[in-house]
Amino acid sequence: MKRTDSSNVRSYGIVVTGGGSGLGFSLAAGFLEAGDRVVICGRDGRRLEYAVQELQRRFPEGVLYSMVCDVSKSSDLERFSSFVLDKLGMVDRWINNAGSAGLRKRPLWELGSEDICEVCATNLAGTMMASAVAVNLMLRQPPSRRPVYHIFNMGFSWFGAGFSRTSVPHRTSKLAVATVTALLQKELRAKGTRAIGVHELSPGLVKTALLFRDAAPETVDFLQKVAEEPEIVARVLVRKIRAASDFSSRVRYASFSSVAFRAFAAALSGRAPG
Repeated sequence: MKRTDSSNVRSYGIVVTGGGSGLGFSLAAGFLEAGDRVVICGRDGRRLEYAVQELQRRFPEGVLYSMVCDVSKSSDLERFSSFVLDKLGMVDRWINNAGSAGLRKRPLWELGSEDICEVCATNLAGTMMASAVAVNLMLRQPPSRRPVYHIFNMGFSWFGAGFSRTSVPHRTSKLAVATVTALLQKELRAKGTRAIGVHELSPGLVKTALLFRDAAPETVDFLQKVAEEPEIVARVLVRKIRAASDFSSRVRYASFSSVAFRAFAAALSGRAPG
């Protein structure tokens, strides 16, 4: 990708959790292309190192920082908070992208307890703790009577949960993340904090390792037809995230009707998984 001329556009301080691969990596690339200062984190140090090398190769003049951090661990997030403050100074956009779909796409009773706990800890507890870190950092920044700092959480709507073929812990935790997003915004407004907006971020189905992990062959074939490439999704979302200006709008890659149409077209071209 070629870096866009951003001489007349403000450079934002951006945090992307789970930025070592998949959509998080593509979001980081999109923000760097826009001229933003970016911090990414991930729990796999080797994968994160490779991501940094690749992003620096693509954007040699970009401002990029990284830290190994597991968002399900409060001690990691405490260190990450200090790291972000030191490197960025000000956080304009915080994207809670880090997530887990678990090791297996199986019925609940066939999942191990460790798998269930890991998914819920990463998706739900991790999003809540990371959101708390983001709010505390943003509360230190210059106040405003309108939302100028924004947090984005990736939850599921009931439509999304019903369409998904992932495990019960994944769908349940993602539904809960959507509730956290709404309740957090409500709390901020109740406390009179008008500078921070909290948004539900809906990328739709994205072709990542998490999406295809432990999927049956017919499901993989269906997802290949329905899902989008991370780079395509990120290109749309980065623009919408940077343009955010209200308190709690949903930021979607595509409308529900568009997703439903793609699924219907894929089903017509072959057998959709049951």
